Amino acid sequence: MDNFDRHILSILQRDATIALKDLAEAVNLSTTPCWKRVKRLEEDGYIKARVALLDQDRLGLGLSVFVQIKTKHHDSDWLERFAATASRFDEVVEFYRMSGEWDYLLRVVVSDIAAYDRFYKKLIGSIDGLADISSNFAMEQIKYTTALPLP
Repeated sequence: MDNFDRHILSILQRDATIALKDLAEAVNLSTTPCWKRVKRLEEDGYIKARVALLDQDRLGLGLSVFVQIKTKHHDSDWLERFAATASRFDEVVEFYRMSGEWDYLLRVVVSDIAAYDRFYKKLIGSIDGLADISSNFAMEQIKYTTALPLP
C-alpha cells in the first residue's frame, strides 16, 4: 500500500459515496488507475464494505448500553454457542472477547430502559453459564467515528 492507496482510503472512509471522478481528482490520479486501486483495495480486504451510517437518535434508538459479561465457561464450544446466540440479537451492534476482569463486552443500542430490560431478559434466558453481567448506560456520546487512523 502506498500513499495513493492511503489517501483513497482516507477519503472513502469519510464519504464512500464520492464520485470516482472526484476521488481521482482528490488523489491526483486519472479515473481508470484510481478505479483499479479501489477495486484492488476491495479485493485485498482493505475495504470490507461500503455502508450508510444511520443516526440512532433520529431512529429512536438513543440509548447505548455497554454490557460487560463474565462467564463460568472458557471452552471453545461454549464460546461458539455464546457468540452465535448473542450475535443474533439486532440490538448488539458490537461484540468483543476481552482480556482482564470481564470476559466479553457488548455494545447494545435500544430505544430506552424498558427496551434494554426486554433485551436483557432475552439474553440471559437464551444463554447458560453467565456468571455476572454489568450494564453501563452512556450518558452522552462525546466522540464517535468509524474512520480508522491511517499510518
